Parts: sequence; structure tokens; C-alpha cells
Amino acid sequence: MTFRIAPSILSADFARLGDEVRAVARAGADLIHFDVMDNHYVPNLTVGPLVCAALRPHTELPIDVHLMVSPVDRLVQDFAKAGANLISFHPEASEHVDRTIGLIKEQGCKAGLVLNPASPLAWLDHTLDKLDFVLLMSVNPGFGGQAFIPSVLPKITEVRKRIASTGKPIWLEVDGGIKGDNIAQVAKAGADTFVAGSAIFGSKDYAATLKDLRARLAVL
Repeated sequence: MTFRIAPSILSADFARLGDEVRAVARAGADLIHFDVMDNHYVPNLTVGPLVCAALRPHTELPIDVHLMVSPVDRLVQDFAKAGANLISFHPEASEHVDRTIGLIKEQGCKAGLVLNPASPLAWLDHTLDKLDFVLLMSVNPGFGGQAFIPSVLPKITEVRKRIASTGKPIWLEVDGGIKGDNIAQVAKAGADTFVAGSAIFGSKDYAATLKDLRARLAVL
């Protein structure tokens, strides 16, 4: 299995975002994770398409945009134009989930569905075969630096089984509280893509931290 690590800029130094993105790219990141919060779907406000467009020239890595917003469709188009490569959204925030998935793909981006810790897997019943990735939240969305919720582990395993049954190369991404002491456990449960914010940007040496995370995955 190919593993990917996506540093979340939510934990970066916002006064130096361009430098931070270049730094984690040099350190060996696979994706740049971009948390978009609207103070409506979640009780926090972060960044919009203008910041994505400003960062796009600073890295060749794919930009992975996680939309914690309602409604979502307008921002799908805006972020695609701003340079996003992957766009995911919460089904509860869309009036027509299938239409939003189609809209993301029409923009030339990979489409993902995000499930919160308490969101039912039934959302995948009629959507999984259309998705490029599933993003499971291992914290409740809205704030960085939260602790991993262990009850999400069996959910990861169940989604991995569903993905395997499709025979398609659908990624399984996990976001929330990912650190050196749990990344292997999350991978064993079935994840292949890991969002890490404070674990990376809160460290003094991004390259050493990414190397350590990969070493913990390499033994699996």
C-alpha cells in the first residue's frame, strides 16, 4: 500500500504561509491539506479561495481542499479555479450530494466525501463508486490540535472493506490527532493517507518529523 502524508496548514504560521508550504514540501510531504471553515457549518473561520490561489505558485504538490462549509457548490468552483487538485465536502452540508460530487469532477478535481466521527456510513451506499477518496474525521471538525478519537478505528476498517469491494483505487484519508504514536495503528485499520497538522507544524524539524512518521509506516 502506498502511504501519503498531508500536512494541514491550519497549524502553520499564517504570517509565513508561503514559506511554510515550501518547507513541508522540501521536507517530503505528499499533499498540502487546506482546511476551509465558514463559521456556519463549523464554529470557526479560516481561509478562502484567495489564499489558495496565493499559495498555488509556492508548491507543485497537490492541494487537498477540505470544505467545512454550507452551502458547498459555489466554493467548489472557486477553489478549483484557485488551484485545488482534490476537494472534499461533508454530505450534511450539501443539498444534493451526488450533484456536488459531479460538480467537483467537472472542475477536473478529485472528489472526496467527508464523514465525521458520528456520521453514518450509509452516506457511502450510493456514492462510493463515484468517489476518488473518502476522508474520515477522527476529531469533530472545527479546530486543530484535538486528540484522536479511538472509536473511529473500527469505522476506518469498515470503510476499507467497502473500498476493497469496489475494486477501485479509492484513497482512505484520516484527519484529526494524527501523531507518531498512533499513525501506525490508523494505517493498520486501513488508512493510506494521513492529515497531520500540529504534529508537523508544531515540531522544530519538519523533515525529521515526516521521516519519523514514514518510518512508523514502513514497518507495516
